[in-house]
Amino acid sequence: MPKKRSGGGLSTTQQAAKFLGVAALSGVVLAGIALPAAGALGLATKGTVEGFDEIPANLKTPPLSQRTTILDSKGGTIATVYSRDRTVVPLKNISPYMQKAIVAIEDARFYEHGAVDLKGILRALNRNVQSGGTAEGASTLTQQYVKNVFVEEAGDDPDKVAQATQQTMGRKVQELKYAIQVEEELGKKKILENYLNITFFGQQAYGVEAASQRYFSKSAKDLTLEESALLAGVVQSPSRYDPVNDTAEATKRRNMVLQRMADVGDISRAQADKAKATPIKLRVKKPKNGCITAVSGAGFFCDYVRHVFLTDPVFGKSKEDRAKIWNRGGLTIRTTLDPQSQQSVQASIKSHVYKSDKVATAVTLVQPGTGKIMGMGQSKPYGFGNNETQYNYSVDKAMGGSNYGFPTGSTFKPFVAAAAIAQGKPATQVYSSPYEMPYPTVQTCDKPYVNLNGERVPNENESERGPYALKEAMAKSVNTYFIQMVEDIGLCPVAKMTDKLGVVQGNGEKLPQSPAIALGSKGLSPLTMASAYAAFANRGTYCTPIAMESVSKADGTTLPVPKTTCSQAMSPTTADTINTLLRGVVDSGTGQEAGLQSRDNAGKTGTTDARKNAWFVGYTPNMSGAVWVGSPSQSVEMERITIGGVYQDKVYGGQVPGPIWRDAMTGALNGVPAPAFNTVDIPDPPKSDERDKDKGKGHGRDRGRPGAGGKKPGDKSPFPGISISPDLIGGNNGDGHRGRTTGGTQGP
Repeated sequence: MPKKRSGGGLSTTQQAAKFLGVAALSGVVLAGIALPAAGALGLATKGTVEGFDEIPANLKTPPLSQRTTILDSKGGTIATVYSRDRTVVPLKNISPYMQKAIVAIEDARFYEHGAVDLKGILRALNRNVQSGGTAEGASTLTQQYVKNVFVEEAGDDPDKVAQATQQTMGRKVQELKYAIQVEEELGKKKILENYLNITFFGQQAYGVEAASQRYFSKSAKDLTLEESALLAGVVQSPSRYDPVNDTAEATKRRNMVLQRMADVGDISRAQADKAKATPIKLRVKKPKNGCITAVSGAGFFCDYVRHVFLTDPVFGKSKEDRAKIWNRGGLTIRTTLDPQSQQSVQASIKSHVYKSDKVATAVTLVQPGTGKIMGMGQSKPYGFGNNETQYNYSVDKAMGGSNYGFPTGSTFKPFVAAAAIAQGKPATQVYSSPYEMPYPTVQTCDKPYVNLNGERVPNENESERGPYALKEAMAKSVNTYFIQMVEDIGLCPVAKMTDKLGVVQGNGEKLPQSPAIALGSKGLSPLTMASAYAAFANRGTYCTPIAMESVSKADGTTLPVPKTTCSQAMSPTTADTINTLLRGVVDSGTGQEAGLQSRDNAGKTGTTDARKNAWFVGYTPNMSGAVWVGSPSQSVEMERITIGGVYQDKVYGGQVPGPIWRDAMTGALNGVPAPAFNTVDIPDPPKSDERDKDKGKGHGRDRGRPGAGGKKPGDKSPFPGISISPDLIGGNNGDGHRGRTTGGTQGP
């Protein structure tokens, strides 16, 4: 067996002198390393560098790209993602058979020569001249390692990869000089370790550990002689010698490696013969890369984590810096995703909406006070097939979501109520609330908004005629009540409130200041809605959503992660008032089908124009959740439709999204403490059907002008202890078709 030494042959000066002496032979030596002899004779004047000494002295070796593991909050694996599937292991964790096999077939004199094998060069040159082609190369393992470093540095950029692998004189000179440096600095053992971790073994596997797992489902330290010879043989041409697709060719190559191992004395002839007679036995493990492999339907959350990493400046100043870190991988990302909550979300979705349905649902759960995303899922699975999608309906466009979000309908009304209460309006506020009215002129933060097209807004049913107090108007979701409320307080307080609650449109733009927003005319995402409602649960404190708890690198060091930012969006009393109002929605209002039996809960339903969207957004003191149901392309009107195997004559927010929310929240909160809301006392006015039928009729269009049975501005309220506003009707707005949503198509 050849004598092995860990050091590196000749000194730098000796290596350079020998190289330059050989290179003087009209460039033929370099040509013989890897180029056809016939085309190499002219290379002395092409592709050269100006001088050997002018090449930078230090080879920059980037950290090897590895797989990144994304974990849930309990440490369970959600998915592994990588640009190159690689797990770096020390030499001691690589089978001795593997070490011997790769040296025998790629560079049998590895332990005898320095960075350059002059004997190998001359031998290869002679054979290549005789064959008129490239019959044999002469690159040492060290030179091959250097070339792989260039390729690794190039990443997935095809132009840079082409430069890293180009067969020119200049490139060969660079490889040789860097190889000399590497031999002196690392030594043979470390070079071998690095080579086995960097080289490509086919089937998306980089490095011997990934290759061992891919082909044999075992660690590299457990590779047998036959398995080691097979992998060593693959390196020269991973596609040609792929044992998965061409067992016969792979067997020939494996046996060639075994023979070479016997020739150099690494194994006996008997061992080689026995191994050659052994059929290839694979135990292939399919590549599991990317969010498409995520467990428990968490593919969309996984994709959201990726978007956060690639867009948040905490991970790098520029998008190129962040992408480089992500593609390099080797990260362990512990996320906020709660496995119990995620499983409950998926179970609820599966039982209520089928992936083959004409419509889809998206569900997001957020923890009040921390901003942690606890669950995220949708009925159309993450993927590329039929009834699958890569659009995340729970988030904004910038984070992989739909182009605009989805109109929220009446789930927006609590924001209007919060703004009004913050402005000093009492929780007993009464408005005349006619069945139908024109959109009024409303003051914005700038100039008044005027309805130029005469658009009108109706209530859901003609029986919904006021006057109404806030509590009943919220429970019944009376449209004209909230239009009159924004006329009363103006749109600027609403805009300021939604800004504090992080409410932006799905395309990232701020909400327009028009009365129709009071009825949820603009598209928002479920994550936006769940996070905003979480502020009600958290007594007025809004916390920005977060998805990561920690990020650690392969070397054990950590990276900073985005932190939630919490701020007081409204007073605790205002939040407590909203909690009290929204409890009525699930207790006796439109959201009764969503109500939880075992704990305090509150929420709001929403259904948009032509029933293209239905929502339920609700919360307990320790969990907030938003559920959207509709067509991503906004092309389906949810009437006379079957969803999840159940026929629906007309879909309402409390009827389909409500039960989805109820079941998702029930499972997510199973075994979790059930704290109570802080509430306020809101007196109940007489029910609308018990009032005198003449009251509230005949409302005039002019502000302050009483109609038949109406009250003048200075008159007392007909309800003792309750404030009432006069008929606030006037002005126009062209943004809300029949008071529900804007026209036009939304979608991914």
